[in-house]
Amino acid sequence: MQTEIYAEVDAYLEQNLLKPDPVLEKIARDSAAAGLVPHAVTALQAQFLALLIQMNRVESVLEIGCLGGYSAVAMARALPEHGRLITTEIDTRTAEIAQKNIDESGFGSRIGLRVGPAMTVLDQAIAEGQIFDFIFIDADKVNHKNYLERALDLSRPGTVIVADNIVRGGAVIDAESLENSVRGVRDMFAYAQSLKQVEMTALQTVGEKGYDGMAIFRMTGNA
Repeated sequence: MQTEIYAEVDAYLEQNLLKPDPVLEKIARDSAAAGLVPHAVTALQAQFLALLIQMNRVESVLEIGCLGGYSAVAMARALPEHGRLITTEIDTRTAEIAQKNIDESGFGSRIGLRVGPAMTVLDQAIAEGQIFDFIFIDADKVNHKNYLERALDLSRPGTVIVADNIVRGGAVIDAESLENSVRGVRDMFAYAQSLKQVEMTALQTVGEKGYDGMAIFRMTGNA
């Protein structure tokens, strides 16, 4: 019953706060038709990410975990015309679907899709000395700590990092959990406690996809 209410409230908020979005709606439809798992952010969350990017005058974005390209396009649209977004996807079939969605969105010139293990892509970016203004972590939760660690190496003072799916329906508070995703998120929080010159907080979220949340980090100096 609660999940139904969450979904109804999401629908109400979307109707009252968001304009019709044929681009993202098409990506959602095409991704579902292709059989991709329904793990993309919601329309409201996509707009939240876009507003963060605009408010922080972001010019470069790194997304860890592309899926069908829904959030990549939502964030790329919020960038200035010269902005760039790099996104990663490990599964080749999913990457093909995402690339098609990105190309058809009209914002493909701002988005570069890197196919392969995210850790490999991130380590290569670090070796190349790349720096990003905004980083969205939304891949496998087992590596949340590792992704945050690499994200900090790809940041500058002022960079904002958002890590999704950190509440796991409340399971995150279970210190005895054997679920790898929960343990991965808890490892990230344990690591976060050691960070210096990083401001951080978290938001619990409810909506059409249930009960979860996001952690938000902002670099103020060298972590």
